[in-house]
Amino acid sequence: MEWVLGFYGVQLIITMIIIIGSWFIWDRRFKTKHGNKVPDGFIRTKEVSIDPTTKKRLVVYYHPETGERFYKEE
Repeated sequence: MEWVLGFYGVQLIITMIIIIGSWFIWDRRFKTKHGNKVPDGFIRTKEVSIDPTTKKRLVVYYHPETGERFYKEE
């Protein structure tokens, strides 16, 4: 019985570590891709979106050499 509790306890801990770690990685990845100053080499596209969490309008910029996208707040 003890090994069953230990087994599920370890799985629960690993799952929580993965969830918390992925939340920090996702948040950091998104925040570095938007702002008010467009980096050099990016060109404006016709794509505009609304951020569902902040309700801000974001204009998409594209870097043709790297394929990166940048979201500028309007």
